[in-house]
Amino acid sequence: MLDLSFLPCMILSQVSLKYNIQTLELNNMLKQQYRSEMGIISDILQVAMDCGRQGTIISSIARRANMSHYTAVEKCQKLVDFGLMESTTDKRNHTYTITEKGIQFFQEMQKFIEVAQAVKIRY
Repeated sequence: MLDLSFLPCMILSQVSLKYNIQTLELNNMLKQQYRSEMGIISDILQVAMDCGRQGTIISSIARRANMSHYTAVEKCQKLVDFGLMESTTDKRNHTYTITEKGIQFFQEMQKFIEVAQAVKIRY
């Protein structure tokens, strides 16, 4: 007589393996960046636009654009390098201000984002 008592364990093992694979795939999807670099830049420029010509400090940008301090510094420096923002330093604070070029860029980017959303392109 053939002993088949191990079959329920094998079936459970296969179900468990399939569940673990699906969980790993889901975790990988969740770890993907939820914002593109364009989305991050757009958020930073939006904060700068909201703050106007008086500018804002990096911690405010990081908090309002929902990113780490390090990421905010890195992206703001990139925007300064391209002339879209200006950086000034006084005794204690490092202030970032949007430039005229940055305002124009932001307005054009908003138009592009509207079109991208309309045709369901991830930006």
